[in-house]
Amino acid sequence: MIGIGLVFIGEFFQELGTSLAKYEFAHKKESLYAIGFLNGLWATLFFILWGVFGGGEFVFSTASLPTFIPRALLEIAMQFVTIQAVITAERSTFTFLRIFTIPLLLVVDLVLLYPIAFEQIVGICIIVAALIILLLNHGLSRRGKMLSLASGVIAVITISLYKYDITHYNSVIAEQTIIHLILLCAMVVTAEVRLKENVFRCLLNPMLLLQSLVAGIAGVLLSVALVFAPASIIMAAKRSFEILGAIVSGRAYFHEKNVALKLFACALIALGLSLIAYFSPLTS
Repeated sequence: MIGIGLVFIGEFFQELGTSLAKYEFAHKKESLYAIGFLNGLWATLFFILWGVFGGGEFVFSTASLPTFIPRALLEIAMQFVTIQAVITAERSTFTFLRIFTIPLLLVVDLVLLYPIAFEQIVGICIIVAALIILLLNHGLSRRGKMLSLASGVIAVITISLYKYDITHYNSVIAEQTIIHLILLCAMVVTAEVRLKENVFRCLLNPMLLLQSLVAGIAGVLLSVALVFAPASIIMAAKRSFEILGAIVSGRAYFHEKNVALKLFACALIALGLSLIAYFSPLTS
């Protein structure tokens, strides 16, 4: 249960950071590129400090390049798609549609021969059924649907490549530090080229600094959680907690509709999650 606990705490910080970013963008206080920069800044610094002072092992093998390079390119693409989806879509629409990551990751885990129990497959089917109910009953807004779905599909590939790299080649610190540095550079350069914006100035704004910090904590906790269980299990927990948080914040701060239907779907997802977590052979 260590992995599930880390995800729960991480999602609390993730929802707080995402809601702050959506609010600040709506009030024209930061750009899409600034959001990407702020979301990755503290996670990058954490991994660097962990490697230097925390006794963590920095191991990067050149043998991982055939999987690491595609992951890096896809992470950049997903960063842009995800940020646009967060801004465009309703909070609950974004989180519900990204749940497609879970069944797709299950297929990958089965191919890679990770231990997946039959009850866990049932749990994931229940989660997918909840999403279908929402789609058939118009429980999701149309705005940002395709972006949200694309973000979830790309995540299947990047998470699978990450899990493969840290299992066979690289340490978590090495893999994530390099990826986060690449993403930060992509945001800084894009902001400068397209908007002539210096994203480092955002750090002078206390609210944006808080957003950056909580997003960093969430990213670190998820990265560590993936060490304790198969990717499909961790992402099932992440998406479920993410949905519940999005429903709450979407209603409280963004006045979204169809709350009752979304809560019913969330209850089904919680049932699916309980099957996934309880029968996981790698959680403890």
